[in-house]
Order: sequence, then C-alpha cells, then structure tokens
Amino acid sequence: MTDLSDKAILITGASSGIGEATARVLASHNAAVMLAARRADRLASLKKEIEASGGRAEICVTDVTDQGQFQQAADRTIDRFGKIDVLFNNAGIMPLSYMNKLKVAEWHRMVEVNIKGVLNGIAAVLSHFLNRQEGHLINVSSVAGHVVFPGSAVYSATKFAVRAITEGLRMELHPATQIRVSLISPGAVSTELADAITDPDVLENWKKIPVIPMAPERIADAVVYAVSQPPEVDVSEIIVRPVSQNL
Repeated sequence: MTDLSDKAILITGASSGIGEATARVLASHNAAVMLAARRADRLASLKKEIEASGGRAEICVTDVTDQGQFQQAADRTIDRFGKIDVLFNNAGIMPLSYMNKLKVAEWHRMVEVNIKGVLNGIAAVLSHFLNRQEGHLINVSSVAGHVVFPGSAVYSATKFAVRAITEGLRMELHPATQIRVSLISPGAVSTELADAITDPDVLENWKKIPVIPMAPERIADAVVYAVSQPPEVDVSEIIVRPVSQNL
C-alpha cells in the first residue's frame, strides 16, 4: 500500500462527495488530513470516523469564498501538523441552467466558489510552499472544463478558468522550484453536485443522460497517484471519466 505518512494534506469541500471520499482514502494511506468545508456536523462525523480507523484528522469550518477563512484553514493545518504538503483545492458547485433563465445569482455564486475559491486557496498556501521550496497544489476542474454543453455555459467557464489558472501557475513555478501543480478533471461522479440544479429543463435532460456515474473514490485514487509520485515528477493533468461517458 502507498504510504503517505509524511504528508499533511488540506482538503476543501471535505464534507461530501469527492472531498469526503478523498479524505477517507488519503487517511487510509496514513496521510494527516485537515478537513475544510462549511458543514461542521459532517466534518466532525468524518473526523471521528477517520480517527476510529486509526487515521489522523482535524477540522476547520471554512467558506472558501472568504480569503480570511481559507487562510485560517491553512494556518491551522500548519499549527496542527507542522506543514502543508498538499492542498486539494476541491470545493465547487454546479447549478447548471440555460442562459435564458437568467439565474444571475447562481452564475455569480459559481464564479465566487469555483474561481475565487481556487484563487483563495492558492493565496493561502503559496507563500508556505515557496518558503519551503516544495509543496503540491491540486486543483479540481471537470470534463466540463474541456467541453461546453447546453446548460453548462457558466459552469464550464469557471472550470476552463481553473484549467488556465492551474497551467499558468505551473509554468510560473517550473523549473525554479520543487512545487508541483496538478489538475484533475472528473467526469460524472456520484456526488451531491447535481442537487444544486434548480432549472427544471436542465434537470429533465440531465436524467436522460445514459451515464453511470463513478464512485468518488475513483477520483481519490487519482489524487493518491498524483501525490505519491517521486518529487521530481509532476502529474500535470488527469481526466477521469466513466467508460459510459462520451463527453
């Protein structure tokens, strides 16, 4: 089994879906995990579960759209574990809608969480990484960050932005530092993301898509792969989708 006992990992969106599954999987590989999300009760439950299995976990209630709260999560990780080796910048929302529905508040919320949240994460850890001359930043995009489909215009725009930010940061940091920058783009995953869709027409079409979603643990496996590579190896991008998904 891959041993990550030397890793301290900050995970956003850790209260459900990919973040929750990744926290469990990383902890099972002996990593110390800081669980960051807004829902304190879920974080506490997950912490208790990980510790009952012999793992190391702490929690920090965090709204990633608030730079101060994100910085607090980073500082708490350093205080508790002595360092941050990896930021899994995972928090995101997906209220898909057709543009003519003018769901402007949802558009703005996606920009706040999916783009500004990622930037807040970079800002929270980059100085720490630069001071140590090492670290690993993993941002989460989506297959929707590679292709646009009806109903995904704003969501795809945010995920295209995450790809651009990630690649730009990678180019700025390489090869002067040992800081690694990775992008993971999941396809359909069994999570709560679709629960945010309020457009009934998108929901109706969503239910007709013949795709069998993956378990979120499959994305967690990709994270383990990326972080377990030798320090001179940077896994720049991984796309993980179900075999039943064409897009």
